[in-house]
Amino acid sequence: MESNEVSYPVYSPRSVIGIFSNALKLNATVNLIYLKGRYSFGGGKAYGNYFYDLLFSEGDNISIGIRISSLLRSKITNNEIYTLRGYIEKNVKNSSIELRFVVDEIIQQEERSISEEELQRYELIQKKLETGSKDLETLIRDKMLKDEKIRIANIYGNNAIVQKDFSEGLDVSGQYFEIDDHSCNITSSTAIISKLNDISPLDYDIVALVRGGGDRQSMETFNNIQLSELFIELNTVTITAIGHTVDETLLDKLADKRFHLPHDYGAGLHAIAEKLSHERSNSRALLIDEVKKDVSKQFSEQVKTLTEQLSKRNEEFQKLQESSVKQLQDTQKNFTEQEKRRKEEMDSYKKEIAALHERNMQSAINEKTASIKVRLKTLNQDNIRLNQELQSSKTDYIKIIIAFILALFIGFILAKVL
Repeated sequence: MESNEVSYPVYSPRSVIGIFSNALKLNATVNLIYLKGRYSFGGGKAYGNYFYDLLFSEGDNISIGIRISSLLRSKITNNEIYTLRGYIEKNVKNSSIELRFVVDEIIQQEERSISEEELQRYELIQKKLETGSKDLETLIRDKMLKDEKIRIANIYGNNAIVQKDFSEGLDVSGQYFEIDDHSCNITSSTAIISKLNDISPLDYDIVALVRGGGDRQSMETFNNIQLSELFIELNTVTITAIGHTVDETLLDKLADKRFHLPHDYGAGLHAIAEKLSHERSNSRALLIDEVKKDVSKQFSEQVKTLTEQLSKRNEEFQKLQESSVKQLQDTQKNFTEQEKRRKEEMDSYKKEIAALHERNMQSAINEKTASIKVRLKTLNQDNIRLNQELQSSKTDYIKIIIAFILALFIGFILAKVL
């Protein structure tokens, strides 16, 4: 079987990109050109003595990458309008070619006219400054002191994978929070507004916009005026963690708390919760120590007071004891004297009673003797009277007997006669 011979050229992806890259030979890539736009700082660190920033068109949000030396960059003010001179360099990445403007000289800095949109942003920032920011740490402290969980609504982009970064940052402090994940098109201000309207009635303690990264142009979503107006009216603590460490969007300025990355957001909550947990433990320990100190101080003062009172009472007791001994001696002395007087009085009473008894006995004997004499006299009289009555009674008896005998005799005679 005959082999098929390739009769057309075959390229690898790298060779195709190289061909097109080499084919882009424009005057702007080989000659110095002038660019004008709003300068925006990129990363905060220099790489090889160069910074990598962005230059935005004045009329829209289209930008081009900037590579600028550290010396020139030190003369740049962020978000001001500049005219720069330099050249375009190409940077091939996979199947894309990225254009970057290399700054050779700063030609001019211009004053920007304030647009209506910028004026609205300024008014929103002023309103936020007037109303003040809600303190995230105070909210968490109050909830933890009440042993209540902090309710959080995290808004992520569709198919986002940064939830894991947030959870890793939150670590073991997740026990203090009740977290609900909500998703929407995070690059669309309309979608975010709709999601915030859905979440608002649910009484969350914290509402956070969380994004892991993305192109810089999509950051303009978070500068939207309508979204910012709704964001500032939320009654909850508002948080942003939208992935860029240098660019500060309008929502970042209006948020009660800003974190750069989802992991920073979780770690920030963890740090606050852990700090408050330690404070509560330490405050309890300090409270116990203070109570101990107070109790010890009060106890020492009470002991001192009681000691002074006891010493005073001992002195009073000694004086009272001495006084009592003296009073007892005086009482005993008085008692002895009184006892002596009572004895003398008793002896006197006994003598008087004996004399009185003697007189009473004599008087009683005399009275008794007189009474006996009277009775004896009466008895004698009665005896004489009775003797007389007896003699009289004897005479009467004889007369009666004689009369009885005579009656019997008369009756006997009469019976015989008749």
